[in-house]
Amino acid sequence: MAKQNVAEQFVDILVRAGVKRLYGVVGDSLNPIVDAIRRTKDIDWVQVRHEETAAFAAGAEAQITGNLAACAGSCGPGNLHLINGLYDAHRSMAPVLALAAQIPSSEIGLGYFQETHPDQLFRECSHYSELISTPKQMPRLLQTAIQNAVGQSGVSVVSLPGDIAGEPAPEQAAETALVTSRPTVRPGDAEIERLAAMIDEADKVTLFCGSGTAGAHAEVMEFAEKVKSPVGHALRGKEWIQYDNPYDVGMSGLLGYGAAYEATHECDLLILLGTDFPYNAFLPDDVKIVQVDVRPERLGRRSKLDLAVWGDVRETLRCLTPRVSPKSNRKFLDKMLKKHADALEGVVKAYTRKVEKHVPIHPEYVASVLDDLAADDAVFTVDTGMCNVWAARYLTPNGKRRIIGSFSHGSMANALPQAIGAQFVDRKRQVVSMSGDGGFSMLMGDFLTLVQHDLPVKVVLFNNSSLGMVELEMLVAGLPNYGTANHNPDFAAVARAAGAYGVRVEKPKQLAGALKDAFAHKGPALVDIVTDPNALSIPPKISSDMVTGFALSASKIVLDGGVGRMLQMARSNLRNVPRP
Repeated sequence: MAKQNVAEQFVDILVRAGVKRLYGVVGDSLNPIVDAIRRTKDIDWVQVRHEETAAFAAGAEAQITGNLAACAGSCGPGNLHLINGLYDAHRSMAPVLALAAQIPSSEIGLGYFQETHPDQLFRECSHYSELISTPKQMPRLLQTAIQNAVGQSGVSVVSLPGDIAGEPAPEQAAETALVTSRPTVRPGDAEIERLAAMIDEADKVTLFCGSGTAGAHAEVMEFAEKVKSPVGHALRGKEWIQYDNPYDVGMSGLLGYGAAYEATHECDLLILLGTDFPYNAFLPDDVKIVQVDVRPERLGRRSKLDLAVWGDVRETLRCLTPRVSPKSNRKFLDKMLKKHADALEGVVKAYTRKVEKHVPIHPEYVASVLDDLAADDAVFTVDTGMCNVWAARYLTPNGKRRIIGSFSHGSMANALPQAIGAQFVDRKRQVVSMSGDGGFSMLMGDFLTLVQHDLPVKVVLFNNSSLGMVELEMLVAGLPNYGTANHNPDFAAVARAAGAYGVRVEKPKQLAGALKDAFAHKGPALVDIVTDPNALSIPPKISSDMVTGFALSASKIVLDGGVGRMLQMARSNLRNVPRP
């Protein structure tokens, strides 16, 4: 048996760690790694057109599976392109290993062609970023990187000079066990008892939930029923907590709707469950606040806490719920449920009047029809900007659907690359990229990746020929629109020229048929929908503090947004309120 080189040993360790594919763009410093993958049956090389796409795709794969995913870039400019997608993965707590190939080891520090120092450059967007300097060092360093990515739910970066990758590996060492999954974290008894006492003392309790409630839906519902608590959520908590929720009062924040804002401000005790909600202007400062989070560094960094609880949400509630006394008074809960239904009744009128005849098409109408026609287990990837608004207000979660976006990092052009990673996980699952024309055109080259790999991603393009969210930001600042208009091609024609299915929709009556045809098509498809650039949205509560750095406007061209099927759910919940 021929002796392994370092690249082959590197690839073997990735396989043992459960990595199924490596997204990237080939380059000379990566050649030994790519060649080792070519000869290894249990891992694939996924060629993309831009390394930023590789990082976004790996991050999406990790979010879908919960397992380690990987991407790679060649030396210098190649791996620098990874950085935006890695920032997003890191802030989304997606376990991703990035391979940053490096220039020849003998030339590092001498100003060599394409020289950068990736082990330093990526430190801010990773838990671990180190350079492999010798073949003997590689196995332990890679193992440490993997365990940092998995154990801390984020990014690790390994820099590997191409010449070292091609050198003979040291004699086969004993295979060390790799950490490939996270444990649960249970709070201490003292924290549980103190929290139980605070809940028993409070008359009005509100829960506000984030992505940390993943896998804890049943526990949250059981607890909310016991303490008669309204349940609001942040955007990243929507897919985990909104469905089958008779205590739902909507979403707070810049894309918010319903009564979540009131519920968090009118309670005696606010419990933040698994959320790193960034907009502290929407959080109260005159009620008691408890935060439960598996990441201790996040406790208290958004608001002053009366109690910090280090633990994951499911285990915390399993310990907590039996220890709290049941509450019988539903007055606060019922009041918030009614406010929620009333709020949604008001905003829904903003988009229902003759919307099926409005040209250009209302984007709210597009999102509503898309929600109705998409599969029950669809994965939606959502571009930053106005697509975030439509996804937040119109996509209906059900426990099987997934909604992925750059919700913490806020990058443009994330939806198409993330759809690539999501589709590679399961080619039979429907994956829909909700793309804006600005985001799509920024990384449009990777539409060719869909065609090349025959990935059946469906791109639903909200084409308003503008950077809509940026225009809102300018309105907030009192500035005229400038530099926000896009002169776009017929994107459907571009898709057809690339070898994919493409259709352009300009009238509402064409929309449902076009989406159905695209969803029925077995390969990649793009539906280019010309939407109204004046259909903008505002949250239910606005103050001067909230507008800083974000698009909010009370101008006459702004609509209240609508809420899709959430109104139906709110009405249903309200019908279930006991009558005196």
